[in-house]
Amino acid sequence: MQDSHLFEYAVIRVVPRVEREEFINVGVILYCAKQKFLQADIVLNKEKLSVFSGTADIVAIENNLEALKRICNGGKESGPIGQLDLASRFRWLTAMRSTVLQTSRVHPGFCKDADEKLKFLLEEQVL
Repeated sequence: MQDSHLFEYAVIRVVPRVEREEFINVGVILYCAKQKFLQADIVLNKEKLSVFSGTADIVAIENNLEALKRICNGGKESGPIGQLDLASRFRWLTAMRSTVLQTSRVHPGFCKDADEKLKFLLEEQVL
């Protein structure tokens, strides 16, 4: 376990009709403090979303998902939230909200390579 680092992740969900609480998993956001890692990996299946909800604004959803990725990356182009430290950005991104774009509860684990774990979780939870 010495080579393993604590990480936290949440599944990113699209909830087209919030009042129905039905959702599609579209990505994973992973934070590992020891590896100074905060990244989201997203795969939006537009066809599946269109079948699931014919009224979903796919362009707006795509824009919001891109904004989430920019906040993970940080920098001036990511706005004021993107200027925060990694832990604060992760907490802000995974805060519970009642919108079309939501995350699951945060789950902990241990990994050797945060990037590899993110790929694994995307495969497991989304694809």
